[in-house]
Amino acid sequence: MTDFSQLTIAFLGGGAMGEALAAGVLAAGHDPGRIRIAEPLAERRDALGKTHGLLAVADAHEAVPGADAVVVAVKPGVVAEALADLGDLAEDVRRAPLWISIAAGISIEALEAALPAGSRVIRAMPNTPSLVGAGATAFTRGGASEDADAGVARELFEKVGSVWEAPQESLLDAVTGLSGSGPAYVFVLLEALSDAGVRMGLPRAAASELASQTVYGAARLALETGRHPGELKDQVTSPGGTTIAGVERLEARGFRAAIHEAVAAATRRSRELGS
Repeated sequence: MTDFSQLTIAFLGGGAMGEALAAGVLAAGHDPGRIRIAEPLAERRDALGKTHGLLAVADAHEAVPGADAVVVAVKPGVVAEALADLGDLAEDVRRAPLWISIAAGISIEALEAALPAGSRVIRAMPNTPSLVGAGATAFTRGGASEDADAGVARELFEKVGSVWEAPQESLLDAVTGLSGSGPAYVFVLLEALSDAGVRMGLPRAAASELASQTVYGAARLALETGRHPGELKDQVTSPGGTTIAGVERLEARGFRAAIHEAVAAATRRSRELGS
């Protein structure tokens, strides 16, 4: 079993998600000296160093050698370039790390094509609530990856939320449509709830706080009780009461169907981007 606390982890890209993962690992007690971030923007390097006390360098050649795992956290459009730029490193250095990509839409096949044959690759899809330690991440293994590699990926992403290992890569498109894009759907719901509260006479600040706490509380109740959402909905919905009146209007306006269509559309788009 790999001792995660003893791993040296390099991040290619110090953007919001890369920083969130690094911060999550640090918060769990990881030695800052075992974390390196390659980030081309000087301002971001300075911020990462001052905020987290991490080694942030401009060149991946300074971050990758000797790393046990490399998290590819650059934008999807520059993944191939970023990996190709490491071509002058000794092959055994490039082959040794476990490569964990969080670049949306970049397939395992594409990642493996950019790396030496036999490279161990994990492809993951986290979401933005990882920034506050409440993320939902799914990952899947490449052909050369082993159980220990999956264990490293799981422990990494558990630092910033919950984790699910997908049995096949194709399911990551549906994950993208659900949890990857899902925070945006929830933010639309939050905005609509808040606006509706204002329309009914509530002060804006109160409406926003009540809406956010309601969504947070409902999600926490579902997670902690493990009860089916339909059962929890029925618990709130008294015969002839206020809630059933509201639910009836949601159904009449196609709320459930709209959510289904949103997830399906985002899933299709993920497949298009991947191809």
